[in-house]
Amino acid sequence: MANPFDIFTNEMIFTILDYLNDDPFSKRSFSLVCRSFYFIESRHRTSLKPLRSDLIPRTFHRYPSIANLDLSLCPLVDDNALTSISSTWKSTLRSVNLSRSKSFTSIGLSALASNCLGLVDIDLSNGTELTDSAAKVIAEAKNLERTICLRWCLRVTDLGVELIAMKCKEIRSLDLSYLPITEKCLLRILQLPHLEDLVLEGCLGIDDDGLATLKHASKSIKMLNMSRCQNVSHVGLSSLTSGAESLQQLILAYGPAVTADLAKCLHNFAGLQSIKLDGCSVTCSGMRAIGNWNSSLIELSLCKCTGVTDECLSFLVQSHKELRKLDITCCRKITCASIDSITSSCTSLTSLKMESCSMVSKDAFVLIGQRCQLLEELDVTDNEIDDEGLKAISRCSRLCSLKLGICINTTDDGLTMLGVAVQSSKSLIYTGMSPGISDTGIAAIAQGCPALEIINIAYNNNITDLSLTSLSNCSRLKVLEIRGCPCVSSVGLSTIAKECKVIEVVDIKKCYNINDNAMLPLAQFSQNLKQINLSYCSVTDVGLLCLSSINRLRNMTILHLAGLTPNGLAAALLACGGLTKVKLHTSFKPLLPQHIFRYMKARGCVFHWRNKAFQVEIDPKGWQLQSGRCSEAAE
Repeated sequence: MANPFDIFTNEMIFTILDYLNDDPFSKRSFSLVCRSFYFIESRHRTSLKPLRSDLIPRTFHRYPSIANLDLSLCPLVDDNALTSISSTWKSTLRSVNLSRSKSFTSIGLSALASNCLGLVDIDLSNGTELTDSAAKVIAEAKNLERTICLRWCLRVTDLGVELIAMKCKEIRSLDLSYLPITEKCLLRILQLPHLEDLVLEGCLGIDDDGLATLKHASKSIKMLNMSRCQNVSHVGLSSLTSGAESLQQLILAYGPAVTADLAKCLHNFAGLQSIKLDGCSVTCSGMRAIGNWNSSLIELSLCKCTGVTDECLSFLVQSHKELRKLDITCCRKITCASIDSITSSCTSLTSLKMESCSMVSKDAFVLIGQRCQLLEELDVTDNEIDDEGLKAISRCSRLCSLKLGICINTTDDGLTMLGVAVQSSKSLIYTGMSPGISDTGIAAIAQGCPALEIINIAYNNNITDLSLTSLSNCSRLKVLEIRGCPCVSSVGLSTIAKECKVIEVVDIKKCYNINDNAMLPLAQFSQNLKQINLSYCSVTDVGLLCLSSINRLRNMTILHLAGLTPNGLAAALLACGGLTKVKLHTSFKPLLPQHIFRYMKARGCVFHWRNKAFQVEIDPKGWQLQSGRCSEAAE
């Protein structure tokens, strides 16, 4: 019998596979259809992210055309592995991520630099043992033209950075965060003709005096990140940015005070579109000076800034009416007057974050829904929003992400209106003891937002298995956080596991009625699971061993599991080959054999020990919640 797919050329099938790049499960299913499809898919794949270091050699023969290699899940990549990689994909490799790998040296990097002549991106962040010799090797990869990331490479100094800047002339993005560098290497960096993004976050060796010695500014830089540079004031910033006529984005988080002097040194940057001042102390004169800039801001972040008032914020937004993204998280002095100015001036907002703006009244949220209907992201966590506010926000039909944590004035009625109107929503974060939210509201969201990918309904005693059954219709669900929901059980979680097969994160801490019966469905159907919190659940050795069969599982938190024994824990740890992080109670530390720790460390797994006492939750009705049952608390 003739194969109906024989009429398709490889190029035609490659085009089909291009549409599946964001769906690894579909691509895997495609490759398992027949030998021909298996072969074609292996030749089509250009990006690879191995789950474990020991799997890397198996990929050499199957995938000959890898261009983008992400080894961030492989903490044990040694020089031999890098040498093999550089010889296997020397003609195709263009990007490599080694941000979690700590076992290689400059020898392995030298093989990459000399063999992979097409390499344009390399990420070496967190390479705390890498020195200037490694930077020298990287400098030999002269074709690096897009990104070099040395974040947290604490032993790389001015010398190493200068070598890179001298030889990698085509580089466009350079991340030097937390390096012990000074202004000595900046002179070379600022001479790079194509540099667009420069990140100097946490570089404490850079100060005003050093920056004052710079004679050249980079005319090509578009993004500059000077966050946490505590020794740089507006004086140093002025020296560094003088002549940076292409500057579009500036990040000064947790940096100098936002005064009129700082704002004035940026006054003439007509192309500046985004500024992030998170954690800075701002003055009214500084805010007014920003309002008088020649540029028209598109993005402004004032998250956790002290000193933001109605007067200065209102003036600023009235001057920058083209704002698309605004973050005023924890600006606790502003009131409804600010929201009135924001919503009347910036009607094209697509993102508004205003968590813990505690003085903003409920009427403000009606204004948001009435005037800013292009919103795609809204965070009103810990605010006075009520059902009328949710009704107004339901007009924002493009809303994809909504955070409503600790909004105690909302009820099922408000969520129902949202579910009907905001059908494009992919993320709903709804945490806190909200007596008005129950299974009814969650069902409305699940029915109205079938594309939901993230939901957090933690700490709600009204949530039961009915909510999880409703959410099981959201087949794209990736993150489920239901910690502190004592009325959900294994039945509901099993339903999620069977229907939401792409789920990656599950937090069931203090869900006392979830036991081993839910772990088997998770192990069977949720092969994409990467992170799980089992603390205080009723899971035993048996359930934990079931989970150990999930190859992608990276992170487990297992505190206060009454049914867990040292032998069961040891068996699960040995069987779970991909773990990189485990949180355990300190009581297990002397009970586990030492060879377990050596073996896990050799695989790249890190243990985090906690000595927290067992916590007993008491809900507002005075009931004590523990071990899967409710009992009346002693008065």
